[in-house]
Amino acid sequence: MGMAEPLSDTEQQAWRTFIESSWALHTHLEDELRATTGLSMNDYHVLVVLSEAPGRRLRMGELAGRLVFSPSRITYQINSMVKRGLVRKQPCPEDGRGQEAVLTDFGMRSLEEAAPLHLITVRDRFIDRLAPDELEVIARVFEKVRKA
Repeated sequence: MGMAEPLSDTEQQAWRTFIESSWALHTHLEDELRATTGLSMNDYHVLVVLSEAPGRRLRMGELAGRLVFSPSRITYQINSMVKRGLVRKQPCPEDGRGQEAVLTDFGMRSLEEAAPLHLITVRDRFIDRLAPDELEVIARVFEKVRKA
């Protein structure tokens, strides 16, 4: 890999603004979520993804892929949630070799209680501060970034 071109002032400004604002937003969302529900952002996203999956269950590998977690990180995350009764682990019915994470009734209730509180913060700190056309640009831009 060769030397990268230095960033122009405009590029530098865009990059720094993105990084600093997204870190600040994530930190605020995490703090608010923990204070109001006891859940971390990782907990919350696992609950959301499982709640939307068929049978409220996913193979560990697929869950890791959706959340962009390494295998060791997803194992740690799910084990932590198993201890708190939010999910359980079971062998995959198809082959019995892999493991699935399954949302428990308690996990579903925890999500249903947390969601409206989390939404308040998301609206206050992000959605309601932006015009509809700005939100469209963000969606388009970060779809490109995600695909990369």
